Amino acid sequence: MKVMNIGGQLIGPTYKPFIIAEMSGNHNQSLERALEIVDAAAEAGAHAIKLQTYTADTMTVKGAYTIKDQNSLWNGRELYELYQQAYTPWDWHKVIFDRAKSHGMLAFSSPFDASAVDFLETLDVPAYKIASFENTDHPLLRKVAQTGKPVIMSTGVATLADIDEAVRVLQDNGCTSLAILKCTSTYPATPSTSNIATIPHMARLFEDVQVGLSDHTMGIGVAVAAVALGATIVEKHFTLSRADGGVDSAFSLEPDELKALVKETGRAALSLGRIQYGVQKAEKNSKKFKRSVYAVKDILPGESLSDQNLRVIRPGDGLEPKYFDTLLGKTAKQKIKAGTPLSWELV
Repeated sequence: MKVMNIGGQLIGPTYKPFIIAEMSGNHNQSLERALEIVDAAAEAGAHAIKLQTYTADTMTVKGAYTIKDQNSLWNGRELYELYQQAYTPWDWHKVIFDRAKSHGMLAFSSPFDASAVDFLETLDVPAYKIASFENTDHPLLRKVAQTGKPVIMSTGVATLADIDEAVRVLQDNGCTSLAILKCTSTYPATPSTSNIATIPHMARLFEDVQVGLSDHTMGIGVAVAAVALGATIVEKHFTLSRADGGVDSAFSLEPDELKALVKETGRAALSLGRIQYGVQKAEKNSKKFKRSVYAVKDILPGESLSDQNLRVIRPGDGLEPKYFDTLLGKTAKQKIKAGTPLSWELV
């Protein structure tokens, strides 16, 4: 698996998981709030803040579609109006990116058409994110790949054939640093539909790319489990407070939760280690607390060893318990005081 380098931040199995805080529309059309979100993400330890670069007019046209899904957060909303509410004004991007840089945090975006890529290139973004709904937009993929920047692509609403085609389009057009994210494109998603067992399978199929998770579930449990399965990148939507509302607030993490995500995914990654059997150096002192065979009564020279004068107890300084039956019936070479660990020299 090829290590990624995004703005000097190395991403791979031997590094802490790369945590992306997705602002999306949680700024609620307030630049001040957007900057507060950046500050809070940095304080929580996120490695990057991510925006979405589009306008309502680059996404759709008025009257094209109204969402009619009782299970959707946006049921009854007209797409054009929804995008007007959620989009991040383009003249905010540099201000937001500069704020992130002031914290030493990376900042980049998901472009949704060629004009967005051209605009983001003027800001010299360190990477691009391809959203799930754009992963079959081959003209957009070619445009992004030709920038030569690292690319992170979500794989929601896509067949394996779709993903394979997208990876080929990106790599054939100049993308040499790529990550793909398992994603369930429902809002919110549920743990039961997350299917993160796909992550190690994706890693086997696409050997030269990083694999991670774009997570729309509530909480951090799915993300931590994904890291235990090999995810090196985790993207979560982020807000200051779900109670403040906003188009994505219902499935976004709050600051304390993002901080916990950074901490617990880091622990999960660290715990993977390597395949290991036997007694580790860290366990050496603990070996004493295993059981072994001890004399529990004074035993005279020539006296027979029995379950009356021997027991398997702690600590582990004597012969291992597997030898207990072998010792029974043997005789003592010398006096063995009660509390003495048994050794072969004594029998």
